[in-house]
Amino acid sequence: MSHNKIILGVAILLSASFTSEAQDKVLTLQDAINLSIQNSKNLKISNARIEEATAVVKEATDSRLPDFKISGSYIRLNNANIDMKSASQGSSNGGGTPSINQAVYGIANISLPIYTGGKIKYGIESARYLEKATRLDAEKDKTEIIFNTTKAYINLYKAFQAVVLVKENLQSSLSRDSNFANLEKNGLLARNDLLKSQLQSSSIELSELEAANNYKIATVNMNLMLGLPEQDPIMIDTSFINSSRELKTFEEYEDIALQNRKDIQAAALRKKAAESNIRSAKAEAYPNIALTGGYIAADIPHFISITNAVNIGIGIQYNLASLWKSNTRLQKAKAQEKQAIAGQDILNDAVRLSINQDYQNYLLSLKKTELYEKALVQATENYRITNNKYNNSLVTLTDLLDANVAKLQAKLNIAMAKADAVLAYNKLLQTAGLL
Repeated sequence: MSHNKIILGVAILLSASFTSEAQDKVLTLQDAINLSIQNSKNLKISNARIEEATAVVKEATDSRLPDFKISGSYIRLNNANIDMKSASQGSSNGGGTPSINQAVYGIANISLPIYTGGKIKYGIESARYLEKATRLDAEKDKTEIIFNTTKAYINLYKAFQAVVLVKENLQSSLSRDSNFANLEKNGLLARNDLLKSQLQSSSIELSELEAANNYKIATVNMNLMLGLPEQDPIMIDTSFINSSRELKTFEEYEDIALQNRKDIQAAALRKKAAESNIRSAKAEAYPNIALTGGYIAADIPHFISITNAVNIGIGIQYNLASLWKSNTRLQKAKAQEKQAIAGQDILNDAVRLSINQDYQNYLLSLKKTELYEKALVQATENYRITNNKYNNSLVTLTDLLDANVAKLQAKLNIAMAKADAVLAYNKLLQTAGLL
């Protein structure tokens, strides 16, 4: 049976083990990434943070608009004793005092800021920087989701390949057991050799059970990540393993990372926001000037009635206490700027280190793949020679079984190495801000 037919047969069996009614789904890596982005709970949180940051910008922008306040009141009074004095005589008013037991008044005030020392301007500027930084954070979260999906997809591929290879080896081992059983019945093979072969088949069968269990767990993990029913079968597209990969120089990846990384761009924006906060805090030392206007209406029965009392003017407000009080807001803003600068430097160093690690890890994965490919050729040839020698009674059955195990391990190693190389390359792209 060819390797491709075995893969197809294993895929059908694994799908049937999840549910007999479900239809097989061929899920490409790009399909998986699209689903994970669409259903990611982390991205929903990121979008909510963007909405919050946008609301803060709107709140800061609204500070430039006029404030308009209306107040009114109805007051009920008891029968107060009112003694009105004459301004000229300082004696009681002979005309009698009015009976006042209620009052109604209404006030409308409008105030439009004209000059605030830059407090509003820099507050808006800072809020916009932070909004942009929040959007970049969401882009970074999206990149992490893409990489995590790729990692889960590759883990599913590795689990699937383990099942395929172990099952292929088990079928070969069971076929050998059948041949050995016939030889043993005819007295052409020692009973002990048959038992050794059957013991290896049992060991391979246990490995198959473990591999199938790992595949099921990897499938559940993939489904949960994609927002699909956890028991749905997934048929992966293995063509991604042979996708072309262009490798740049280390210096190119480092330069690209320092320019493209969303977290580095977000850190730069937060530094600018801190600088704007400093300018906004310094504006506390300047007076506030506003255009003001108002309207007053009042009615006190038997005493006074006021209508059309409209006023307009310019108001100025200056907190003289700012001359001797510490501007704690300015101190906080300067401390935040220092934190932003230090955080930016730490992040740059971390990115450089990550680029170094990921670049070397990818080169190592390529070297491992190359060595495992050589080892597979050697193990295959060794098994062929050992099998020929065994057929000519030149080696023991133990030697043949060991050669078979070595060949299986070599196949597993090359399959895992190829998958690890793809993952290492995607990790390098993520670190460089290219994923």
